[in-house]
Amino acid sequence: MDVGNARVKIGLFAGDCAKGLPSPVRTLSLVGDAPALDEIAHWLADVAAKELVWWIASVNRPAASRWIDWLHDHRPKDRVALLVSSDLPLDVRVERPDMVGVDRLVDAVAVNRVRAVGRPAVIVDVGSAITVDWVSSDGVFCGGAILPGLQMAARALHEFTDLLPLVDLSELDNPPPALGEATESAIASGLFWGAVGAIRQLIERLSEQTSPQVFLTGGAGVVVAGLLGPEVRYEPNLTLAGIAAAVQS
Repeated sequence: MDVGNARVKIGLFAGDCAKGLPSPVRTLSLVGDAPALDEIAHWLADVAAKELVWWIASVNRPAASRWIDWLHDHRPKDRVALLVSSDLPLDVRVERPDMVGVDRLVDAVAVNRVRAVGRPAVIVDVGSAITVDWVSSDGVFCGGAILPGLQMAARALHEFTDLLPLVDLSELDNPPPALGEATESAIASGLFWGAVGAIRQLIERLSEQTSPQVFLTGGAGVVVAGLLGPEVRYEPNLTLAGIAAAVQS
């Protein structure tokens, strides 16, 4: 379970996840603040009688607490564990490893399963916040950059101005036109292409001394990936795969 600031993503994994990038049998994505709990019962119908193990990576403490309480109430026989940085098979070389978002770290665990031996990697996660992180050639998480996600930036423009409307950028299927012919489309253009430009620049800066592999994930990742070049690898379930890899390493 990947508990983010806007959504909760759940992946069901079965079998051996000890090699390669684990692939979920199926996934479920729910709105974080008001999840449709009846969807979970339906989603778990074929394994409802089994005792499951829930591994949770969370960057939203109140939401994680609500989910843990719900699991204890509705599935009391299941085991529930909240992952922290020290649980992960990952060397983290930053000032405060315990303060790094665990989603960034499990992404790195997943990438270490699939990047070429001896080659570093850049990991871009386009979610509520956008993160651009560096994993060294020997698999060390070295930190990175954090910038506002598209919907967060849209909310900031709306809330900190008098007249700018709130533009919904939570579900983007295609890049918006660069030329905005109305206020809403101008906001969509500025925020989207500004984010793409920031990601490009960060990748370029991080790649000055070497040529890393680039991995993208997150809700808007599929739209952005195609704009960064053919060698960029998009993995929609990278964070869930990292959780599964971390607990079976």
